[in-house]
Amino acid sequence: VQLQASGGGLVQAGGSLRLSCTDYGRTFSNVVMGWFRRTPGKDREFVAAIGWTGGTYYANSVKGRFTVSRDDAKNSAYLQMNSLKPEDTALYFCAAAPGRYSRNSAYISRSSIYDHWGQGTQVTVSS
Repeated sequence: VQLQASGGGLVQAGGSLRLSCTDYGRTFSNVVMGWFRRTPGKDREFVAAIGWTGGTYYANSVKGRFTVSRDDAKNSAYLQMNSLKPEDTALYFCAAAPGRYSRNSAYISRSSIYDHWGQGTQVTVSS
């Protein structure tokens, strides 16, 4: 499994970015794809996830501003981030979890269920 995230950058508050995550290593369709972020001095934080059935989950802090999606034909997942705020500044990671968690909202935000992680992509939002 080789997850590769891209799309980070520097943007002004109120702007938008779209992160992409491509799995170059395996069939993509039976996994949960999650997005997490980390800032210095803080634990990794759940952002959003999408199950293989298409169900989506969001952290309260990004609900209504971020949209997670997937394209199984391209082995890719995406995180569209709108109305960005300075507090969204972080290193963003994509990760894959077994598909059996797709409908389990109690677990899908836990980093422990994700067994494959991509390298991070930096998002910086200036005020």
